[in-house]
Amino acid sequence: MMGAQKSIHAGNAKIDFNVDFTHKLCSALMFHPFGNGGGESPLSLVIGSLCIKHPNLFGKSEKLDFSWDKGLCDSNVLITYRKPRPEWLSQHALIIQHSVSPELGIHGIPVDNFSRSGSGGVNLSRFSVGVDLSEPASSNWSSKTNVKFEHVRPVDDDGRSISRDINGFPVTCSGGYQDSMVVLKQESRYAKANDRSFTRFSLQIEQGIPILSKWLIFNRFKFAASKGIKLGPAFLLTSLTGGSIVGDIAPYQAFSIGGQGSVRGYGEGAVGSGRSCIVANSELTLPLNPMLEGAVFLDCGSDLSSGRHVPGNPGLMHGKPGSGVGFGYGLRFKSHLGHVQVDYAINAFQQRTVYFGFSNLS
Repeated sequence: MMGAQKSIHAGNAKIDFNVDFTHKLCSALMFHPFGNGGGESPLSLVIGSLCIKHPNLFGKSEKLDFSWDKGLCDSNVLITYRKPRPEWLSQHALIIQHSVSPELGIHGIPVDNFSRSGSGGVNLSRFSVGVDLSEPASSNWSSKTNVKFEHVRPVDDDGRSISRDINGFPVTCSGGYQDSMVVLKQESRYAKANDRSFTRFSLQIEQGIPILSKWLIFNRFKFAASKGIKLGPAFLLTSLTGGSIVGDIAPYQAFSIGGQGSVRGYGEGAVGSGRSCIVANSELTLPLNPMLEGAVFLDCGSDLSSGRHVPGNPGLMHGKPGSGVGFGYGLRFKSHLGHVQVDYAINAFQQRTVYFGFSNLS
């Protein structure tokens, strides 16, 4: 394991430190194929993680979690404070977050017949502070409400604020160097499982509240439904995701289609960028031996011809097709050390991509 752990005592409380490279590296390789950064070294996917947990901040079991993820192109700082409440009451958490990351999904430039996405020179610096309210789970349903203030500032690869992309089109809703908004988000989840199948459904609704006249006002919803069922020794997993946004919209708020977890065989966002989207995935796995599974999959997605309604139409500017199909096969190797996944995907332009990754390493 590429990391270190250390615990120190502060009064009656114990503070846990954790520095980890392996887990983040494996996650990066799982969800981003080699070369997905447009010719960048795979080392650009390595992310170091520092976590500090204080379980008893003020002597009344208040929890404070601090995490910092840092890579060559990404940075994310997350601070969470939780005050203990009885389980039958809603749980509250104060969350402060700051992140900087390349905006490949919308402004990435598709290359190699759309199988990869290169940097478009747009990065997003986000700062947010908000409160999470998690309701007690009822039967198979759970819900969470979040209200936060968010400040978004696009920057170039040198960290300078920008208001336009390389094609001269705006990268914010305001047309200036930054956007601000207060967002109320409601999320509901349903999950049911037995020995032979499971069903999951989630619905997110976000509402931009214009407390000040220059702040964004919009309504954005997204749903995800999945069904898994055993077919003899095989297992079939199907999923459908989609969403839409009305009102004010900055390009970075659009739905991006393409990439691992969306339509395999394409780079991140290389299929399309729209106000609306729909993506369908199917995967059939069959055990080959106790530790090895084979898989075949089919992915498809579309921006529902809504790309032209995104400011600057970044999908058209980068020649994205707006819809795409990817299919392929893969192997899943499971052991006590972790899981290895290899996928071989082919997109509609006959471009082939191999995804190789690790997960759940301890």
